[in-house]
Amino acid sequence: MFSTKGRYALRVMIDLAQQSEHTKEEFIPLKDIAERQDISKKYLECIAKELVKGGMIVGTSGKHGGYKLLRSPDAYSVGEIIALMEGTIAPVACLAECAKACPRAEKCRTLPMWTEFYELERNFFYEKKLSDLI
Repeated sequence: MFSTKGRYALRVMIDLAQQSEHTKEEFIPLKDIAERQDISKKYLECIAKELVKGGMIVGTSGKHGGYKLLRSPDAYSVGEIIALMEGTIAPVACLAECAKACPRAEKCRTLPMWTEFYELERNFFYEKKLSDLI
């Protein structure tokens, strides 16, 4: 299950993509995003900070400050946005990218099922582009 942080980050990215179609290169104030998305501005500040740190968006302060995408919407996968905010999307700990080798892997009867599910999930989210959602 994805947290509100991951889901809201996706909504922020969709909002920025939609607004960039209209404003062409202008920064979008976070308060405007918060109002449109009905999300606390304070919570969005934390999310925006992580999106900036992760190289998804850029922000500036001041009178015409706000945030904007660094790439075109079709250059972002939903998977990379979710992974940035959620960490791994692996269904079990032993499939996480930084997991240690599982001592039961060779005799685990469920590992093939979890691996197949993880590949389906990963492919779904990484093939879906931000532009598909706007």
